[in-house]
Amino acid sequence: MSMSAPPPTADGGHLFDAPSVLLAARVLVDGLNDMILDYAVPPGMHVQRGCRVEVPLRSRQTTGTVLALVDGPHDYTLKPLLRLIGEEPVVSPVLMDLAEWAASYYAAPVEQMLRCIVPEPVRSERHDEKTKKFVRLLRRPTDDELNKINARAPRRAAILRYLMESQGEGEYLSSLGGTPALAPCRALAEQGLLSLEERAVHRDPAGEETFAPSVPLQLNDDQQRALDIILHAYHNGDSKPILLQGVTGSGKTEVYLQAAAQVMAQGKGVLILVPEISLTPQTMARFKSRFAEQPGAVAILHSAMSDGERFDEWHSIHRGRARIAIGPRSALFAPVSNLGLIIVDEEHDASYKQENSPRYHGRDLAVLRARMEGATIVLGSATPSLESILNARRGKYRLVRMDKRADNRRLPLTRVLDMRSEPKDKRYLGILSERLRCALEERLHKGEQAILLLNRRGFARALQCPDCGYVVVCEHCALPLTYHLPENRLVCHICGYRAVVPACCPECGSKNILLEGYGTQKVETVLTRCFPEARIRRVDADVTIRKNALRDILADFRAHRIDILLGTQMISKGLDFPGVTLVGVLNADLGLCVPDPRAAERTFQLLTQVAGRAGRGEVDGEVIIQTYSPQAAAIQFARRHDTDGFADNELGLREKFAFPPFSHLAVLTVRSEQEDMASFALATLHKRLLAVLPPEVEMSDPLPAPLSKAYGQFRYQCVLKAPRARLLADAVSAEITRLSPGDSVIVTLDIDAYNFM
Repeated sequence: MSMSAPPPTADGGHLFDAPSVLLAARVLVDGLNDMILDYAVPPGMHVQRGCRVEVPLRSRQTTGTVLALVDGPHDYTLKPLLRLIGEEPVVSPVLMDLAEWAASYYAAPVEQMLRCIVPEPVRSERHDEKTKKFVRLLRRPTDDELNKINARAPRRAAILRYLMESQGEGEYLSSLGGTPALAPCRALAEQGLLSLEERAVHRDPAGEETFAPSVPLQLNDDQQRALDIILHAYHNGDSKPILLQGVTGSGKTEVYLQAAAQVMAQGKGVLILVPEISLTPQTMARFKSRFAEQPGAVAILHSAMSDGERFDEWHSIHRGRARIAIGPRSALFAPVSNLGLIIVDEEHDASYKQENSPRYHGRDLAVLRARMEGATIVLGSATPSLESILNARRGKYRLVRMDKRADNRRLPLTRVLDMRSEPKDKRYLGILSERLRCALEERLHKGEQAILLLNRRGFARALQCPDCGYVVVCEHCALPLTYHLPENRLVCHICGYRAVVPACCPECGSKNILLEGYGTQKVETVLTRCFPEARIRRVDADVTIRKNALRDILADFRAHRIDILLGTQMISKGLDFPGVTLVGVLNADLGLCVPDPRAAERTFQLLTQVAGRAGRGEVDGEVIIQTYSPQAAAIQFARRHDTDGFADNELGLREKFAFPPFSHLAVLTVRSEQEDMASFALATLHKRLLAVLPPEVEMSDPLPAPLSKAYGQFRYQCVLKAPRARLLADAVSAEITRLSPGDSVIVTLDIDAYNFM
């Protein structure tokens, strides 16, 4: 069989006789299934690992990613690759290795990891570069020519005058009047007076926003020492992680900026990770201002952007035009070439852990990527995770401390109020203590700003009948429906189900049905009634659903157009507002009473972080924490801003019970619309695992999950604990494959779990 003329196939392709094929491409075919197939590489096609290709699959054509090149001969007939999509690999060798390692460690399909690395707008190729018509003056007409044109076609003459007076090399058609100007421009182009061409336009997530250039600030001793250590590690090729533990307001961001500038000056790339999308606009603004003289040097990647914006920003990074990539967890996979520095800001934050498959941890994979690329990595936080603190104490990380605020400002004074002894004032519905109300009034009188934190959205936590105890519960989830005032609806915060508020109890018919508990909407109502002259804005998932809503609200707060900012945890970290002198935490107990071994750690971090928003300007700050558990260790250590003391106390408890970071936990969950099938499947899997798991692996009994039903599916789970995560991933994933539960039962394994609900 001739290589140049292989026989045609039914789908129009050609077959290659496998023994004569010297090279085949192992392709991960795009789709829901983790399908890996071999295809022949046609002569003259220069395929590399990580390239995107078009391949035949049964009677259709589809796309995929080349995982590896395999030398022949083979014992079977291969279809050839149809087309190479782009000459250069879309996925670098390092990112390919990272995807394969993460897929193995987190027991996830490689296809899912590659979906993270190559976002959908890039994979689908449906978002080509946006172009706009550009008009350029080729030659200046003489006065006589201009007068003649003006006599026949005044609009053409006006366009010519505009271009002649313009200081630039030309103008986009939109500046000349848009579509109505197209015909006159074409006529002038035929006369040879101007050119009309298509130019690519970058879709910038910052829109038309401009950034005034900023200059490096004078560093204090702590900042300078931190910067010197980072640059020393970079110049010496040391990829040992640096844990930068700096109190809130210590100036970590300025250290990041100056380190990035030094690395960029050496021709290297920089990757900046932030825990949530809410922090991206502020970080973007600071970096775009610092690198304003290098247009396009900073790119943003996150899921709230439009597909076109993600397409353009991703390709800007991939082509090397943008040398700094900023974004939340998914930006870890940004195709930054020649990577020199990775910064993981607020490294402790649970948002770095992905809650759906692939369930990777962004911080941990960032450490691995730095090692693979030979880059320097900095993990920054005022309240580092216990995993990072223990790694620093064991010498795996290098600890750098910044114990003073920039400009020697003092940390805010923190007061803990026991709400059990607080008088119940009906005007404030048990939401505002008298101390906090007076403090807010005083700040408003002085023209200062305040932040109030309540980590629960909605108006009321539940709708309950006081006569029979009935609670309105979601039809699809084992969770009470939350009342939302603007829509006058009951809403499920898990699946989004909405229901009409009943006029009477569905169970007993009583009309005394009451709203229980409170959320941010109710607090907003109380604040508006208590401070009618104050400018109050609420920030939660209901408000920020509109694109750029959070950015606009924070911009208004920075411009002092808002007096009180009320919100959930999205306003608790990373934000720098010099006008804030008061922070109030309305219910510090919300995160303590949950079935999670990290509950105390998360509460301590949340309280310490939000307290750090106060007193960043010239006026000292104050923090008031309202709680029903004033003696809880997390609250008392947060009151003193004592991260080391909390770590000593909590690590002692964790070691005693062999909880992370002294072990690895995994959650095995089985879901089904039939409860008996979910229970039976997990019981069967549990029995099989008992027979094959190594003796050092501990496993709990199979029980209903704390959230026993969600999205219409019943949920059963068990928790596994082992000294090494590999013991869990390898053994459990193999048994899940052998179980073959069918489509009606879904089994998931979450390695290094952060969610135990």
